[in-house]
Amino acid sequence: MVLSKAILKDLDANKLELPDEKIFELPEKVLQFGTGVFIRSFADYFIDKANKNNVFNGRIVVVKSTGNGNGNKFEEQDGLYTVCSKGIENGVVKEEFIVNAAISRVLAAGSHWAEILKCAHNPEMKIVISNTTEVGIQLVQEKISNMAPSSFPGKLLAFLMERYRAFGGSKESGMVIIPAELIPDNGTKLKEIIIALAKYNEVDESLLAWIENDNVFCNSLVDRIVSGKPSKDELAKLESTLGYSDTLLSVSELFSLWAIEGDDLVKEVLSFSTENKGVVISENIDLYRELKLRLLNGTHTFNCGLAFLAGFELTRDAMLDKEYGSFATALMHEDIAAAIPISIPAETKAAYANDVIERFCNPYIDHQWVSITAQYTSKMKMRNLPLLFKYNEIFGVPSERMVAGFAGYLLFMKAVKLEDGKYYGFANGKEYPIADDAAGFYYNCWKGNNPADVVAACFANKDMWGADLTSLIGFEAAVVAKLTEIIESGVMNVLNRLELNKVA
Repeated sequence: MVLSKAILKDLDANKLELPDEKIFELPEKVLQFGTGVFIRSFADYFIDKANKNNVFNGRIVVVKSTGNGNGNKFEEQDGLYTVCSKGIENGVVKEEFIVNAAISRVLAAGSHWAEILKCAHNPEMKIVISNTTEVGIQLVQEKISNMAPSSFPGKLLAFLMERYRAFGGSKESGMVIIPAELIPDNGTKLKEIIIALAKYNEVDESLLAWIENDNVFCNSLVDRIVSGKPSKDELAKLESTLGYSDTLLSVSELFSLWAIEGDDLVKEVLSFSTENKGVVISENIDLYRELKLRLLNGTHTFNCGLAFLAGFELTRDAMLDKEYGSFATALMHEDIAAAIPISIPAETKAAYANDVIERFCNPYIDHQWVSITAQYTSKMKMRNLPLLFKYNEIFGVPSERMVAGFAGYLLFMKAVKLEDGKYYGFANGKEYPIADDAAGFYYNCWKGNNPADVVAACFANKDMWGADLTSLIGFEAAVVAKLTEIIESGVMNVLNRLELNKVA
């Protein structure tokens, strides 16, 4: 039995959160670029929740940008799909199963472009959401014609041009546009690209002014782990529990945060935010960006090499280990929290850190440490260099735990093999991939196997870091000592001694 409108009446409402018939009659209010599992388990999840509470009361037209397919999977299931949210909340393991009915139609840009443009004539459609991957928000100089443009910004500009013509450029016809791509200031960047592309197409000054002044491009921050379709065995168990099959089913964590930069107008248009504690609309989202970037992402980055070298495959395995979990928790709560570059109340940082720990321990999400090491160097630079400098500025000495994390990074980057242009390290009896643009640099650094030389070369590479690491008081000597100690004694012995010394 395949999920569809026809079988809803036969499903167990005690197991599932189900839509009622009136939801299928709601008007289309959102144009969404992207059909991916993340956005369907995130923005579409919030909209579905609000609709079921008789708030927002609007559905989504999804633009399938890749290929010329017609969204057969969505058609076969009447746009319905299941979101299975699982995790730990306030120390309690919880599960939530939802049949999402937020999507009205899925239109392929390659074959339904006229229908997509027709949506611009709908006065109730006031929102554009995108999740086209970070590569999607790039300027491609292309002329707007009757055909679907190749890039996402091109498609959005064509839609806005049609909107302008449909409503005579009225202020009220402007859209609220929220990119969900994982880049800083995503709304600002998208607006700059749209304006540059409009100028490339030599549009009228009045149209350009309407785009710039009457449409709101919101910066946003997204935070939710969506693991996508489960394994074959797990899917079979879920479908047995639910009583139907669903090719669009996804699994996510319970936690969700969508921080959107906006004013009262944005709050009014995005009325679904009032029904979801995970949606925050604020005129400044720097606080949420810093919390995520430092306490979640920064903790990941300081730990991924260390935890992997210590023999832990998954984030929860390390966090549930008494000794390693103690180190990682203290690193987050004490050292990283103290060094966040902007002022945030201590209780806010502590509450967010506690949420992060529960997320790291989620028994349903298999988050691998080695996957977090992808582009390790750029992550260390963006997420953690500001923490290293701020901690040094405040305390005049380096954080021992951050030093250990940086030493773990350097040891993980020790490639022992180059094959077909790819670099590999060796730990715990097996090879592992080093997926980092700086892998070649470290491959050469480690040829002498001298920790002091490796650290010196690393610190001397100001172009790689965009900063002078040697200016950090005591940091270079501390990293050399900790790196040497890890090589000689192993990660866990070093971390245990570190935490014992802290207690003493």
